[in-house]
Amino acid sequence: MHKTISAFMLLSLAMFFMVAACKKDSNNVDYSANADCSAIVTADNTYTNGISDILDANCATAGCHNALSASNGVDMSDYAKSKNAFVNKDALCTIHHGSGCKAMPDGRPKLSDAIINQIDCWVKNGYLE
Repeated sequence: MHKTISAFMLLSLAMFFMVAACKKDSNNVDYSANADCSAIVTADNTYTNGISDILDANCATAGCHNALSASNGVDMSDYAKSKNAFVNKDALCTIHHGSGCKAMPDGRPKLSDAIINQIDCWVKNGYLE
């Protein structure tokens, strides 16, 4: 009986480590840390002054991540919901087409490097509203 419990505990521990090793790329890559924000004025790179326009045109569209659709539970229709997508929903990984993340925008070309860098800098500088 003691050997059975020990074997079960060992197997459980091994499974725990296997699951822990299968994390998404977003948990291992800090995309915003690699952003070059030298040409971006932090005070001007806010949600209101540009990020919302990018997200509205590419993410918060009908059938995708607007308030009505909220595909996969992601709603980018306002500041708080957009910030949540970047903090909790792997949004940087998806726009970077990172390993283990679904590439976004879905069915469309990857966003330009300049736009991705602008979003990275918004994240890096604290999601200014």
